[in-house]
Amino acid sequence: MVTDLVLALDFGGTKIAAGLVDRLGEVRRSAQVPTPRTDPWDAVVSVVTQVLDGEQVAGVGIASAGPVDTGRGTVSPINVPSWQDFPLRSRVSELLPGVPVELAGDGVCMALGEQWRGAGRSSRFMVGLVVSTGVGGGLVLDGRPFGGRTGNAGHIGHVVVEPSGEPCTCGGRGCVETVAGGPRMVSWAVARGWRGDDAVALEASARAGDAIAQAAFERAGHAVGLAIAATAAVCDLDLAVIGGGVARAGGLLFDPVRRALATHAGLSYLSTLEVRPAVLGGAAGLVGAAALVSGVPRPA
Repeated sequence: MVTDLVLALDFGGTKIAAGLVDRLGEVRRSAQVPTPRTDPWDAVVSVVTQVLDGEQVAGVGIASAGPVDTGRGTVSPINVPSWQDFPLRSRVSELLPGVPVELAGDGVCMALGEQWRGAGRSSRFMVGLVVSTGVGGGLVLDGRPFGGRTGNAGHIGHVVVEPSGEPCTCGGRGCVETVAGGPRMVSWAVARGWRGDDAVALEASARAGDAIAQAAFERAGHAVGLAIAATAAVCDLDLAVIGGGVARAGGLLFDPVRRALATHAGLSYLSTLEVRPAVLGGAAGLVGAAALVSGVPRPA
């Protein structure tokens, strides 16, 4: 049977999503389940089976939390200890024999999804960021996803913005994620006297005029802006698209991002660099994963 449908799988530390995506980038059917704390393979099989429901597909695209190794087809998500060097690509191939399977990091897929169907349609050189519990990212260069040597290029959350800053889960210190990740913002505010327990409450306090909560967003946005400026200078970018739970705070995050860029993105070729909010939400990873499959059209 000839079909233009692609099965997209988005594996993360919090949820596992799957969807059927057509050649126009529309998600026809989708489902998601929470990521189990122990071996999540059965959950992957369950959500894939639910979405397929007997449908034939032309290929499978996988977006996975990383690190990933696209050469070997393995994933080692930081928040899923039971999956270190897990052969996700080959295991999915066993579910659908004879169907091509492509794998990329979830940050790359988010960026590709936004470039194909979202806020990045006008750009061929962009970085996509997810500012949420952590800070992830991916690059689209000359209209194509760029994963680098192992598939992990564009991991902007681990650009160092505070050399003497807090230790990071990656093993480094002072990464963007230690400043702009939601739980880190909350911890920083609590240590300075703010009373609350999550990033949603922190946003509400900031909107209500709480000085500590506002400072937490100012600090986070500045860190994100520094990382974008550095990445744009290295990769000659014209756009950064930012999504994720923290980014839903709007101007609380985006205003300090843009102020940081005005100060630190001073090279002439960065004069047109833009920052835009993502528009696809949770579907970006699925759309980008589908775009990995050979034959799926991408923007001209």
